[in-house]
Amino acid sequence: MKALITVAASAVIISGCASALRGTTEPVTITTEPAGAAIRTSLGHTCPASPCTFQVSRKADFTAFADKPGYHPNSVFIGTKPSNIGRAAVASNMMATGFVGTAIDSSTGAALDHHPNPAHIILAPEASQPPAVSPAMVPAF
Repeated sequence: MKALITVAASAVIISGCASALRGTTEPVTITTEPAGAAIRTSLGHTCPASPCTFQVSRKADFTAFADKPGYHPNSVFIGTKPSNIGRAAVASNMMATGFVGTAIDSSTGAALDHHPNPAHIILAPEASQPPAVSPAMVPAF
């Protein structure tokens, strides 16, 4: 009987834990226009040609840089924010374990998601000129 209670209590605790349910990392995909640009991140990830997917700590904000011959390099900041699923897991955790599990989830970033994900970087051709403003787009005064 004691073993059954222990198993049931463990199931409740684990079911409410965002760290156990969602993990502490997530895949982040980076695409470019045009495709095929080399990608590197401020976290040290590299990929020779986009699209690229990296496994990233949920609590890590970072910048992705894209570079392709014939195009101006560009970058995008990828931050973190609480997800709805993460919020629900943390709330469930709070009810099941109190502050201990919530503290663990907060320290691991398990309730966070990266945004934007996927991230898209647009590269402008090196020889490009800014687009001309058409007469229809000029406001009348």
